[in-house]
Amino acid sequence: MAKRTEILSQILKGEKCFDPYLFCALHGAAMTVLGVENCAVLTHGPQGCAYLVDSAFAWQEADWIETETLCTKLCEDEIVHGGEELLARTILEAKELNIQALFVLTACGPEVVGDDIVAVCQDLQSRIPFKLIPIECAGYKGSQYDGIDIALDTILRKLSRNSRKKIPRSVCLIAPQANANPTWVGDLAWVKQTLSQMGIQVVATLTYKTALSDFDNISKAEASLLLSHDAGKKAADYLSSQLGVEQICQRMPLPIGMSNTERWVLELGKRFDVQGLAEKLVAEGERMVADTLRRKAWGVSGESLDLRLLYRMPVAIIADATIGIPLVRFIFEDLEMTPELICLRSSQPHAMETLETEVEALGLNPKIVYNTDVYEVRRSLDEIKPETVFGSNVERHAIEGLGIPLIFEVVNPMRQFRLVNRGYFGYGGILNLLELIENDFNDKWRSKERRYKARW
Repeated sequence: MAKRTEILSQILKGEKCFDPYLFCALHGAAMTVLGVENCAVLTHGPQGCAYLVDSAFAWQEADWIETETLCTKLCEDEIVHGGEELLARTILEAKELNIQALFVLTACGPEVVGDDIVAVCQDLQSRIPFKLIPIECAGYKGSQYDGIDIALDTILRKLSRNSRKKIPRSVCLIAPQANANPTWVGDLAWVKQTLSQMGIQVVATLTYKTALSDFDNISKAEASLLLSHDAGKKAADYLSSQLGVEQICQRMPLPIGMSNTERWVLELGKRFDVQGLAEKLVAEGERMVADTLRRKAWGVSGESLDLRLLYRMPVAIIADATIGIPLVRFIFEDLEMTPELICLRSSQPHAMETLETEVEALGLNPKIVYNTDVYEVRRSLDEIKPETVFGSNVERHAIEGLGIPLIFEVVNPMRQFRLVNRGYFGYGGILNLLELIENDFNDKWRSKERRYKARW
């Protein structure tokens, strides 16, 4: 009874949230474990919670012909009286699956009533031909970013092995999926390509298409690269303190925009003693962007966006920290607009420090809101009254009636479906962002009424 009271108080603590941007911890944990290959995921909860796993399945771009998702589909009796027996029966029924591991995730109900999934998995492990990995990630434990941290911590403690032998010039990539770019896989591809060009080996990616055997080699990496400002820092700290894997490129924005990309690439070059090669990559990338924009006559021809219209335009940034923080310098330096409102969906301490350092370095004084929700965003937009917003389709509806004429949709959820993974990181990412800005700017002038009658 005491445990239930403690859990319920944890659920109810804190301020009320109006229309949160983020899913719960269960979704984040599923988003993480679905990035491990040749494994299955069992949701211990009601059938409705399995839809969160389906959403995470799509976000990870998992292959449905290779990845199994299961659910205990708890009903009223199990939610009230406990569902450990049903969980055990479901695990035993799954033992015929041709997998290497089964991740068992808990929803809110089972944890509230005290189901002990760790004990169930321990009791059954000797009867199951694959590894059972229980992760206690009830939705009330936080947002999807908290779920990512919970899952990474459990996986690393259970699967990683300490090795004093290091692979020269190697890195481990952490939490590439923990951001609001709907095609984040494109960002990950750019990072891997850049590292390869600099002769740096990627030992493992936590987690995207990660083999179970990769966890044995994580401690052999010389360094770790955190690819998110929203989650994964605890995993990077664990690798550093327990496995001797150095964190690099800390306390700097991720490579979105000219300056951020240059700083990030040069920092890698300095760490791995390939400064000359890093400088060459920067020079080639900047030349590619300049040549492309010149040939397309972007910002100067009558058919494209007139950049003079953007000069010193007051801007609001509503995004996750991973994209929102580097957007500040990109918008201020590359587009010469003025960020006056920054609302981030999370509040990781290292991200807050990075943002505040950036704002001070650029001489800006915007209103900053952490852990924002839709209500707080609309109230802040009404207070600041920017002329344009960098955000999502949520903000497209939030600005209605506020007299804000323009929005650029750059983060999830977006109206535009993107079949090809076109990232925001690096020099190609700059062109992708500018293309989004151009298209959304032109869409502003599109008539919302049909002015002609079709002849068919």
